[in-house]
Amino acid sequence: QVQLVESGGGLVQAGGSLRLSCAASRSIFSINAMTWHRQAPGKQRELVAFINSGGSTRYADSVKGRFTISRDNAKNTVYLEMNSLKPEDTAVYYCNALATWGDYWGQGTQVTVSS
Repeated sequence: QVQLVESGGGLVQAGGSLRLSCAASRSIFSINAMTWHRQAPGKQRELVAFINSGGSTRYADSVKGRFTISRDNAKNTVYLEMNSLKPEDTAVYYCNALATWGDYWGQGTQVTVSS
């Protein structure tokens, strides 16, 4: 079992920055991959960023060059640094842990970008 708690969301103007955090209830060292997804109103949930246990990362084309995912195994935390935010980044952002024993989700944190 892994509980995930996201934080760091909020309201920001276009062009601004936010850093999201995802704190896990247990060590993330052995978790295969951690991801961030987002879901905007009326849209499907989409993958935003991915980091595996080796530190390799992947990003959705829409956020490449603006968002950075990282993990701190010592703190059992994954981060999503978001820069140059756009109104179309407005969504609920979810943290996800892909482990060999299960797939876990946080409750989400709202990010709203005003124009």
